Amino acid sequence: MTTVQAPSTVRPPEQRSAGKAAAGRKDSGGRLYALDGLRLVAALMVALYHYGGRDGDVSRAWGASPRHEFPHLSTAFAYGCLGVQIFFVISGFVICMSGWGRPLRSFFASRAARLYPAYWAAIVLVTLVFALPWAPYTPVPASDVLVNLTMLQQPAGADRVLGVCWTLWAEVRFYALFALFVVLPGATRRRVVLFCAVWTLMTVVTTASHVEFLRVVFMPEHSMFFIGGIGLYLVHRFGHDAVAWGIVAVSFLLGQHYAVAGLWHPPNPHYFSYRSPYVIIAVLALGYAAVAAVALGGTRWARWRWLPFAGALTYPFYLVHEHLGWVVIGGLHRGLGLPSYVTFGLTLLVMLVLAWVLHRWVEHRLTPVLRGAIDPRSTGVSRRPRA
Repeated sequence: MTTVQAPSTVRPPEQRSAGKAAAGRKDSGGRLYALDGLRLVAALMVALYHYGGRDGDVSRAWGASPRHEFPHLSTAFAYGCLGVQIFFVISGFVICMSGWGRPLRSFFASRAARLYPAYWAAIVLVTLVFALPWAPYTPVPASDVLVNLTMLQQPAGADRVLGVCWTLWAEVRFYALFALFVVLPGATRRRVVLFCAVWTLMTVVTTASHVEFLRVVFMPEHSMFFIGGIGLYLVHRFGHDAVAWGIVAVSFLLGQHYAVAGLWHPPNPHYFSYRSPYVIIAVLALGYAAVAAVALGGTRWARWRWLPFAGALTYPFYLVHEHLGWVVIGGLHRGLGLPSYVTFGLTLLVMLVLAWVLHRWVEHRLTPVLRGAIDPRSTGVSRRPRA
């Protein structure tokens, strides 16, 4: 008697790789703890820049230029602005991960619920504090404050309440592009690779064409870092692959060019600081390497319980640290006469505590409400009973 075997099912390489990656994520516990810690490190880098690595309004808080307050560290603090580029790499990684296999409405609900509650609270806090009679800063006009609640104040031409919100405008444009070309049709490896390739091409075309509309849509000064994060997520999901690593490599090579062009200038005594192009490249390389270590599973040992807590504080801390930090610096340093370094450390601590308050009493309460209002299915409640 002849035994007939059923034909074996041969899965394409993409599905086999996805299965292996899914198994690896299950074995590693799922959550990427180190990514939470890396987000807080990037936020602290930006805070160092805003408190001690630049002139402007922060000089009014200190009563002198930070270069005089921190003569040995102000130059190092000036490189803290590169935390934004590292943020964008992390964002590319996280958005690709969270948008994979998710319908458009769910993706939109998760992004809106993640961004807006703490953002609205920060807008209200900064507006109220700057309106106090003793605050040395001019509040934004009421009409512009209302526009700021939409997070579209920059394209609308309104004054910004939060200095850091320009990065949120970049994030919103990235979310829109990713949602339209990846989430809406359905995320696949081939579609994500094509998205990265086309966006990279449009980045250099935009730079060469000098067309303002293209610059607003494709944001060449930021795009490479989002694309780099997406490429690293492909490595994380599907394993080592020449195409994915090629995306990462091209994004770094082009991204460092845009970063150096935007942040470097020839040595000039009239500038606050001089950033070396070699240090800019090195800091970006370290940021890429750190996210790559997470993508490759090299940080699975970092599973401390405080890392998710640190990640939860990152966004509210990032929102409030700049303007409210200047007010705290003025009160501690000029008001109470505390030394510069003590004031610096206490200000960071106060802003982290305020970030915890916003996370605990604003995000924790409003995020699920807003998500459920946009996408009722996310709460497990359906508008119509299922058969």
